[in-house]
Amino acid sequence: MAHAQTSTAFTAVAARKTFGNSLTAEQVRPSPSLVSSTTSSSTASATSKGKRDWPLPVRTYVQRCFAEENILPDVKLQEMEVKLKQVISKAVETGTLAVVDWDNLPLPQMMIREEHARAPSARLPSSPIPSSGVPTSTLHGANELKSKKRKSSETGPMDDASSRTPPWSQANSRNAFESRISYPDKRPRNEAGRENGSSKSFQILDGRKKRFEPTARGTSPIRPWRISTAQEPPPQEREGPIVGRCQELEKKYFRLTSAPNPDTVRPLPILEKTLDHLKRRWKQERNYSYICDQFKSLRQDLTVQRIKNGFTVNAYEIHARIALEKGDLSEYNQCQTQLRALYAQKLGGHPAEFMAYRILYFLHTSNRIDMNDVLADLTPTEKQDRAVKHALETRSALALGNYHRFFELYLDTPNMGAYLMDMFVARERLAALSAICRAYKPDIKLRFVTEELGFESDDESARFICDNGAQHLLEERDDGVRLVTGKASTFFEPALKAASARPGTKLLA
Repeated sequence: MAHAQTSTAFTAVAARKTFGNSLTAEQVRPSPSLVSSTTSSSTASATSKGKRDWPLPVRTYVQRCFAEENILPDVKLQEMEVKLKQVISKAVETGTLAVVDWDNLPLPQMMIREEHARAPSARLPSSPIPSSGVPTSTLHGANELKSKKRKSSETGPMDDASSRTPPWSQANSRNAFESRISYPDKRPRNEAGRENGSSKSFQILDGRKKRFEPTARGTSPIRPWRISTAQEPPPQEREGPIVGRCQELEKKYFRLTSAPNPDTVRPLPILEKTLDHLKRRWKQERNYSYICDQFKSLRQDLTVQRIKNGFTVNAYEIHARIALEKGDLSEYNQCQTQLRALYAQKLGGHPAEFMAYRILYFLHTSNRIDMNDVLADLTPTEKQDRAVKHALETRSALALGNYHRFFELYLDTPNMGAYLMDMFVARERLAALSAICRAYKPDIKLRFVTEELGFESDDESARFICDNGAQHLLEERDDGVRLVTGKASTFFEPALKAASARPGTKLLA
């Protein structure tokens, strides 16, 4: 019986995974020249990016831009960031980074809002359509592309770095809209070599350029977006600071949105009279809104005229003291920032006094990073100053939890440091009360709390305890009012945590 042979009804063929021609490993592997050029370019770009030491007013200006209270709902964050980069880049290019009044310069979101208000109906111009049916900007982009192709084929050496770089990684010679257009002229690259030399191609390009130039009749045709604005006259730059000509003592403060007018700026002799006038008005009327507005106007006139001398230091110091007295930390910080730069130039003033204010301010805001920077920059001479020494002892008492020493220093604060300590003394009183309730049992006299926590009277200390919801801990007995610490336990801990969470607010004291 014959053995039947089995055979398959089909022949196995490997499935084809692509529609194009199959590529070998050598074809897939990138060119060594391309890899080297890309690596070298990325290395060069990474090396060129170095850290820049920005001035403190610039960093403060950037922080104000991103503060929550300055965010505008009608201005996008991305648009504001682009405007901020333009403002800072322009100051760097023109060399006015240290000259611009960053404290009074309008924020980018305010500039954008004013631009929208000035030109609400401004729209992007439409691209003119010639009789051929193809937009002019498209033809212009095609002409640029052909000219680049001719130049790349005529220059000769192909080992240039730009010839090895792919077109999409080169600098943007066209905008994003033109890069998505299919250009009508699709002549091959080698056809450009048939031209009669480079001079003929330049003649053709020159002829096309003349189409967009003004005609003899005086009419100027519509030009597309990508035409260079080199024909426009360059802006005239001021060669130096202006000198004011205004003779008025009082002037309201307005934010500058353009170059300052010398007719509205007061010169230095008038500003000196203005400062004396403002000091008299402050002693007589104590109208802070008026005084603050006038001092901001005075500071603005000093800035636009680039006046930096002893008078400038005196004006900023007086404004900072008035702002401290009224609890206006915003204006105080602006004056303190400028005073740091002025003190660095050795222009006089009272640097030790304001150094002590800085230390106390950092205690108020619990800013340990800036506090460490200040302590590292202190000189032995500055540490011997009475105000600085007092501020350093206050910091040490808080760090050690020595509330007894802290309130002794609080009652003997030099200069105007007490205004800053008033802003965080309630927080420290809560911390001291918590420690007292844990250490003293079962009760203590209210007089002891008054003396330990720096109150002026028993009524003031009792009011402080009641304002923080602990009136049930006060009991009146034969020997006087006593605080029942045995019932308090950790009663003041929540109030202390709430006070520590918002160091920028002034608590009940």
